[in-house]
Amino acid sequence: MIGGVVLILAETLLIFGLIWQRARAKRAETRLRESEGRFRLVANTAPVMIWTAGTDRKCSYVNKPWLDFTGRPLEAELGNGWVESVHPEDLNRCMHTYTQAFDRRESFQMEYRLRRHDGEYRWLLDIGVPRFNPDHSFAGYIGSCTDVTERKLAEESLATVGRRLIEAHEEERTWIARELHDDVNQRMALLAIELDRWNQQQLPPSAVEFHDHIQHASQRLSDIATDIQALSHRLHSSKLEYLGIVTAAKSFCTELSEKTKVEIVFGHAGIPRTLPKEVSLCLFRVLQEGLQNAVKHSGVRSFTVDLQGTEESIELTVADTGNGFEEQDAFTRHGLGLISMRERLQLVHGELSVKSQPGAGTTIRARVPLKTDGYRAMAG
Repeated sequence: MIGGVVLILAETLLIFGLIWQRARAKRAETRLRESEGRFRLVANTAPVMIWTAGTDRKCSYVNKPWLDFTGRPLEAELGNGWVESVHPEDLNRCMHTYTQAFDRRESFQMEYRLRRHDGEYRWLLDIGVPRFNPDHSFAGYIGSCTDVTERKLAEESLATVGRRLIEAHEEERTWIARELHDDVNQRMALLAIELDRWNQQQLPPSAVEFHDHIQHASQRLSDIATDIQALSHRLHSSKLEYLGIVTAAKSFCTELSEKTKVEIVFGHAGIPRTLPKEVSLCLFRVLQEGLQNAVKHSGVRSFTVDLQGTEESIELTVADTGNGFEEQDAFTRHGLGLISMRERLQLVHGELSVKSQPGAGTTIRARVPLKTDGYRAMAG
């Protein structure tokens, strides 16, 4: 009798144990479904593209922003389907980075181009991290992607600008070296030979002829000195440093006018006696670049330069009525000079505006505020 009771009790406990285990498993399954539901809700409303992968490296989930980006159904992205949208030039590098990190169970970060729903390839920054179960067993990966196309384009643009500016600096140095060697040096050498020949020969038969020789040599020396001064002025204006922006700008306009045989009308008003060195140098360089470009490309022989100052800012205007160009091409086809001017102005928190139309001339305005918290760098 006692044995039967024990057997019945054991069977009852076993049944209760099975029921409890099933209930526990069901609760765990319910919690897991609820957890997955919460994850999907958060993921689908996140401002980034989210993906997960299982232990087999294959994609197991992508969120709604990802599907909106690619314009493809979920089924098409799962497994290895997502790689169909990766740019062919980036695919091998992308898969190598992903596979290597996966094998090592390491976090990774990579950039690649993914085809958007409209057919355009966009640059994505993809960051993935490994997932682990409570028992520390490997569970796969989870990652997020953000569109960094604008940043990539900006970086490429800056790299292009930097390269072009370096090339421009080298061209300027080459020009200076050529001017000194092929022009100034040769003229000095010829004059030295001529003077040496006079020294080895008898004096001219008349004082008048001797005077003419001396005057001729003196004029050639004066011309060389003038050209060297112009070259020095192009590199550094002592007038700007000691006499200010108005005097330096007016002098530059006069020198360029005489050298290129053009008319340059210069005007100014309201310019403070003292300006920060960075502002004066920036405006002077912009004037040099803008006016020389106008003389070279406008096709006309008359130009206006105006400096206007207020308590808040100084504005430089360089204008002509010449060939002009399409404004949308200002910083592309006509870019290097304008980019250089804009970069200089940004150093002193200034702004550059360009107004131009084919056949209707060009007006360049550079505005520099006078009340700022400080300048980031020298503008020269």
